[in-house]
Amino acid sequence: METASVLAVCRVHQLLSDEGSVGVTAIDKRPVPGPVKVHKLGLHGDIQASRIHHGGEDQAIYAYSQADADYWAAELDRDLPPGIFGENLRVAGIEATGAVIGERWKIGLDVEVEVTSPRTPCATFQRRMGEPQFVKRFTNEGRVGTYLRVIRTGSIRAGDHIHRLFVPKHGVTVGKWFSEPDLESMEALRDAHADGEIRLQQPEYDEKFELLARRLGR
Repeated sequence: METASVLAVCRVHQLLSDEGSVGVTAIDKRPVPGPVKVHKLGLHGDIQASRIHHGGEDQAIYAYSQADADYWAAELDRDLPPGIFGENLRVAGIEATGAVIGERWKIGLDVEVEVTSPRTPCATFQRRMGEPQFVKRFTNEGRVGTYLRVIRTGSIRAGDHIHRLFVPKHGVTVGKWFSEPDLESMEALRDAHADGEIRLQQPEYDEKFELLARRLGR
């Protein structure tokens, strides 16, 4: 079995002009050498240009799996280096999209993070990739990666091992919630939150619960 590890730690390289409402984007993430401090809002030296849709404690770090990057590299017939998806962590040996919501990882010697939610692709991401209809393709494929909440701060670097510390019993993965949300998953997440097993983003999940229940006629 492959040991789960961090292949690259990425943070913003430069702000790029963008057609979106903010006018710039911080999606240009690139690997950095040496240890990087991790605080409650993410990596030291990293920023988010649009604070309305990105960032905050529940989206402090974005992780993407090498296996998913390899899939897209084959599909697009191009190299996709760490950071190209806007990720902070390129990881191997562990499925970011397949992680259970509320799952906790220990990275390196002291950093602890918690899986919070899937990444929702946007037009800025499509422009970054330079691929037509990429938001639709990315959404349909469901290889979205996961946002992480920082539970314990410290430092991380490329090569650090990742250890699962806790996996919630509800079993709803990031990928399942993104691609196939249903009432059973909704109730499982709601119950796990009420029991204190996990801590869901509020009010984001409440809004999604309401929309899902309305759409499915609950």
